[in-house]
Amino acid sequence: MTNLRIGHGYDVHRLAEGRKLILGGVEVSWDRGLLGHSDADVLVHAVMDALTGASRLGDIGKLFPDTDPAYAGISSLKLLAEVGRLLAERGFAVVNIDATLLAQAPKIAPYRARMAENMAMALGIEPERVNVKATTEEGLGFTGDGSGMAAHAVALLEGLR
Repeated sequence: MTNLRIGHGYDVHRLAEGRKLILGGVEVSWDRGLLGHSDADVLVHAVMDALTGASRLGDIGKLFPDTDPAYAGISSLKLLAEVGRLLAERGFAVVNIDATLLAQAPKIAPYRARMAENMAMALGIEPERVNVKATTEEGLGFTGDGSGMAAHAVALLEGLR
């Protein structure tokens, strides 16, 4: 019997003045950034929660609490690499990841390949295993009015033991 596990991740952050916008480990040129304890990379956070969900590691709030000063301003790619290490330690391999950014703006098409490469590199997998896409919400809700961004991700893991 094949040991496959699927996980879903979701994250949301408010946009704020005076912050860099980091998405998929890429600094995106924009007038605001996402507010959070770490670099607030909403896309990577959703991916991490999908991976931790599939492997029963809990969630990123449990692994990397925002009350711990060690994670203040940290690159989410470093946290993703730690999730990858925990997965390997437990005998899991990433089959694939599919992530969707929900944001009215900016357009991320020029950055998508680098985002996928960054996340793949952090996990030690081929970039072809990571898909990144985005959608607007047609002006609806907090993502549509530009006050925040959200991301969904699904991940498929294979247990190697």
